[in-house]
Amino acid sequence: MAIGRTTARLRAVPGRTEHVIVVGAGMAGLAATLHLLGAGREVTVVERDPHPGGRAGRMDIDGFRIDTGPTVLTMPTLLDEALSAVGESVRDRLDLVPLAPAYSAAFADGSTIDVHTDAETMAEEVERAAGPREAAGYLRLREWLRRLYELEMRRFIDTNFDSPLELLSPELVRLAVLGGFGRLAPAISRFLSDERLQRIFSFQALYAGVPPRRALAAYAVIAYMDTVAGVFFPRGGMRALGDALAGAAAKAGAAVRFNETVTRMERRGDRVSAVITADGERIACDAVVLTPDLPMSYRLLGRVPWRPVPLRFSPSAVVLHAGVDRSWGRTEHHTISFGAAWDRTFDEITRQGRTMSDPSLLITRPTATDPALAPSGHELYYVLAPCPNLRAGGPDWRTAAPRYRDEIVRTLEERGLDGFGAAIVTEHLATPLDWERQGLAFGTPFATSHTLAQTGPFRPRNLVAGVSNAVLAGCGTTPGVGLPTALISGKLAAARIAPIPRAGSR
Repeated sequence: MAIGRTTARLRAVPGRTEHVIVVGAGMAGLAATLHLLGAGREVTVVERDPHPGGRAGRMDIDGFRIDTGPTVLTMPTLLDEALSAVGESVRDRLDLVPLAPAYSAAFADGSTIDVHTDAETMAEEVERAAGPREAAGYLRLREWLRRLYELEMRRFIDTNFDSPLELLSPELVRLAVLGGFGRLAPAISRFLSDERLQRIFSFQALYAGVPPRRALAAYAVIAYMDTVAGVFFPRGGMRALGDALAGAAAKAGAAVRFNETVTRMERRGDRVSAVITADGERIACDAVVLTPDLPMSYRLLGRVPWRPVPLRFSPSAVVLHAGVDRSWGRTEHHTISFGAAWDRTFDEITRQGRTMSDPSLLITRPTATDPALAPSGHELYYVLAPCPNLRAGGPDWRTAAPRYRDEIVRTLEERGLDGFGAAIVTEHLATPLDWERQGLAFGTPFATSHTLAQTGPFRPRNLVAGVSNAVLAGCGTTPGVGLPTALISGKLAAARIAPIPRAGSR
């Protein structure tokens, strides 16, 4: 995949850029590091945690190897692209397992629909669940998703923008013709009338921080990644991704320094000349890539970005990690457990500042694919419940967390995991307060939401006004939230500092 614009036209960091410091060894920071190494730069990575991965964190308790961040991996070609910058590949570093089905959707009426990425298999599943007309609609939807993805990735996602005027292009007209500027839920309903199927192909908008009925149809590209391009899982857990990228970076010559927190930047004029760590060490640099959450990055630079309206942030989530001593028959790696309510629950978490009264949950059982993540005879579960971020409201999590944990367990038991609570032998609950303690603004791991005013060239840019040699990367800046976009973000940041070869040109 290529950067969408030629580097000759791209606004780049001026002056010397031989030594670059990357603050943060998450997916964006490691992708930036690999691309910069491939472009011949010397790179030092400074990470506050004892391991790589960033939001793709880890926790080991009582023999359970818990991933504390994202659990859904799509678009592994982006990992391959980053690794290829230093002459390596996914095959060298990771054992990726394609998930079939990608996930299972379970509904309040007791029905289930498995989501397959193979077109013929999925069409058969849709016909089984909803009839031949819906199966034909699915195939038309799949083609629309493909066309949308190919257009957006090449021109609007995998690209650096210096001005909104750069949107004015034939591709923008094509996107409008495809319906990308309409609303997501109505767009999906043009192809599918079954409400269950509509949910399957639109719930992903919540990842972008916007309810499906208000999200741009352009964000159907997330459904493409999940339902067409495929979902994968690395043996060893999601932590294997950070280990792989950091290992390749170190082998290629990067200095990767863990357990070191950057507390401020030293400036000379409009340039960052060094980063200062918590123990007072000064590390000189020619340029810097900052990957912490956006407000933290600006604080490190001593800048306050100006916007006509404040940034809007995505909903947060409560996550229950549970190690259990039994299993429940057929439980897929990923299950979306939908409540009976739909639009109301989005209103509750995005407008009313309340937890969902009839929650839809993401239930992940990584031991379905890699039993080694738990002790023998045990299973590992990750249960995610969307909730308001701390700015939007919600309960006082200091006192409400135990009650909400019990509510999640009760919901799981009512939906088929009977005796789940009694089977728990190890657990950890993460609430918005935990995300806030990690430095994530307003306690959300999903960063700034993808409203129209925060999309594409209107999203916070990866260049910082008044600082000529600092570049931002990560979920808060372009192109947005999620593992694939974090990897792209790192590449786009690297392209601001050094010319990045187009894919396949090495």
